[in-house]
Amino acid sequence: MSAPRDLLSVSGFAEKDGSNRLFAPSAARNIGPIADVLAHHAPKTGKALEIASGTGQHVAVLAGRIPQLLWQPTDVDSARLLSVNAWAAQSGQSNILPAVSLNATRAGWSLEHPAQSLITVSNLLHLISEVEARTLLSEAGKALAPQGVLHIYGPFLRDGTATSEADAEFHAKLQSEDPEVGYKSDWDVIDWIQSSGMDLVQVLEMPSNNISFVARRPF
Repeated sequence: MSAPRDLLSVSGFAEKDGSNRLFAPSAARNIGPIADVLAHHAPKTGKALEIASGTGQHVAVLAGRIPQLLWQPTDVDSARLLSVNAWAAQSGQSNILPAVSLNATRAGWSLEHPAQSLITVSNLLHLISEVEARTLLSEAGKALAPQGVLHIYGPFLRDGTATSEADAEFHAKLQSEDPEVGYKSDWDVIDWIQSSGMDLVQVLEMPSNNISFVARRPF
């Protein structure tokens, strides 16, 4: 397998607010529906790992909505790690650990983050290659505790086809910049989840043509 992609180049748009906090409008828009899904499926106790935490807006909300879990945010960008910690401090939630660096496309990271009750990743799979996405899911399956829950959110193809003109254009733009990345097909993601030792629990249509996949490690 090739070396993991440098995710700094695909970490997404965010605005500075005059402090260490970064603000992504998309994160502000989608956190409500994401939190609803996670609150419904979250285990009653344990650890939660957020992959590619980005600005930190998500974990600041999730820790409040799901207070029974101890949240570990992660990212690959040092500026975003600072932003995550700033959002966590501003939230006042005591169940958020200091953000740590993690490239989840790297094989073996599950050994560093074992026995997770919940793992969540948003808006990342379309920014990495198929090989990297499969590595991420394989490692997530290993990192989960028995009955642990995996949640994936983002834009995906349905049966290999984009569901809107805007999605088709964005997918084409991503592939024009890097042919290895772009939207993944929903059925492929389900196959990768199952081949990583997890059972598919639910596939949910989300606002703005996004999807949430929920899976569970059976043992």
